[in-house]
This record gives sequence, structure tokens and C-alpha cells, in this order.
Amino acid sequence: MNILPVIETHDLSKRFGNTSAVCNLTMSVAAGSITGFLGLNGAGKTTTIKMLLGMISPTGGGGTILGYSIRDPAESLAIRRRVAYVSESQRLYDYMTVAQIVRFTKSFHSGWRSDVEESLLRSWALPLNQKVKALSKGMRRKLALLLAFARKPELLILDEPSDGLDPVGVEQLLEAMVAQCGEGTAVFFSSHQIAEVERVADRVCIIHKGQLVMNASLDDLRESYRQIDIVFGAAPNEAEFQIPGVERIQAQGCQMRVLVSGNAEQVVARARMHDVNSIEVAPIGLREMFLDRVKEN
Repeated sequence: MNILPVIETHDLSKRFGNTSAVCNLTMSVAAGSITGFLGLNGAGKTTTIKMLLGMISPTGGGGTILGYSIRDPAESLAIRRRVAYVSESQRLYDYMTVAQIVRFTKSFHSGWRSDVEESLLRSWALPLNQKVKALSKGMRRKLALLLAFARKPELLILDEPSDGLDPVGVEQLLEAMVAQCGEGTAVFFSSHQIAEVERVADRVCIIHKGQLVMNASLDDLRESYRQIDIVFGAAPNEAEFQIPGVERIQAQGCQMRVLVSGNAEQVVARARMHDVNSIEVAPIGLREMFLDRVKEN
């Protein structure tokens, strides 16, 4: 049985005057997964999320969420019913208490999970009788996340969800995200915290200057990406190592560093055809992969 992606875009683009914020973005986010959405500041992450949710209109291209078109106003309503979104600057009703805003939000969602509500209220120590306006930034973030998680949505879209949380709060957040995914909710979240993405994500999408530069399984990345450091007796011709799977070559004199997404064995074999002093092959983490993708040429 073919399962539709929870998010799919085709040449999605957004311009603000002469500035291209998102350019021909084509990506697919699998159901039943936790997908990290990475990029530098200004890369287009929040703009992409706002287009997906119908908050701003694309300049070109389109996409779907849960099979609904993001460009159709009627279908956009269906998206909002089935998707929970927590923004980087979540707006809440400041005049309500925590208990009041929980009851208010609960009244709109027939599938509300009281067990999730009670568990998060307890573990996050949210003060039920305190007004929202008196909460710290971290507590407001936890409250917004609780209101999203307890809805039991089909898809969670989170924009910098750990912003404002202390280390314990971050741990609780990551555990809650994994629990949500384990119960069938797909999670798509943007973050600057690569270590957090690496801990919980199944897949990673990297956007740079409005363009998608990576969409891959983290398991595949761990399995196939390697850094190969070679010291030659005499400087070789770099062109000999430009083979499929080679992502980047950095050479200085007799030293060469090769980043590969495959064919590591062939690179090593070609190196051994030369006067070589040493070869070291090592796996690399998501941080190194990210920096390579966003590095300026």
C-alpha cells in the first residue's frame, strides 16, 4: 500500500519584492517520521512553513499537506483541522489562566488526549492558576506545545520548538516528540540545534538560500557519508577523484580531504594508485554534513 507523504512541494517559491526567500523548493516528507528542517538564519525555513499552512501565498509552485492543496482556501481549512502548529513566537491569550486556555482549546478538538494533557501538565510543572501573561518564555513555550500535542494531530509542524527551554525542558520536549511519532503523528520541525535533530529525527531536510540542498534519511547518511583524509608523496590531480559519490574535495599541497556520500572504497583504491603516505577514513556527523551543504564556495 502506497502511503502519501504528509508534506509534498513542487517548485514552491516566494519572492518579497526583488528578494527570493524560497526558490523552486521541491521536497517530500514521509508519514510516520520525525523530519528535521535545517538552515541558516534567513534560509527560508519559516517562510516555507507559513506557505505550507496558508499564512502567506506562494509566488510560484505549490504543494500539499496530507493530500490537501496548500493553494486552495477551502482545503487550507481542512489542513488547519488536522495539523497542529507551534510558531517561533506563539500567540496565546494572555488574559486567560493556564487551566482556562487548556479548557478553551480542548473544546474545539473532539480527539483531545486528556492523558497527554495531564502528563505534560505534570512533567512540565505548568501552574494551572497563573495567567498566561505572567509565564516565563520557557513556560509559554511549554504551554503552546501542550496545546498542540494534546490535540493528537496527524501532523505536528514546529518552528524552533526548543527556543526558550532549559536543558531539562529540551529533554522533555524531545521525549514528547518521539512519543507523538510513536502514536502515529508525523513531526516536521525547524531547528538551529543540530544535536537535537540528530538525536530524534528519522530524516533531515536542509535548505540554503531558499533552495533544498539535502533531503535524506539520517540512517542512510550515517551509513554512507565518510571523510577521507589522504597524505600523498606528491600532489595528485584532483580531477582523478571527481567520481560519483564525491561531494567535495579540499586539497592543499600533498594533503587532500574528500567528503563522500558513497564510493568511499573507490576513492581509497584510486588514492593507493599514487605514492601515498597515509589514508584515514572516518564517519562524519550531521553537523559536518550541514556545514558542508551551506558552505560558501
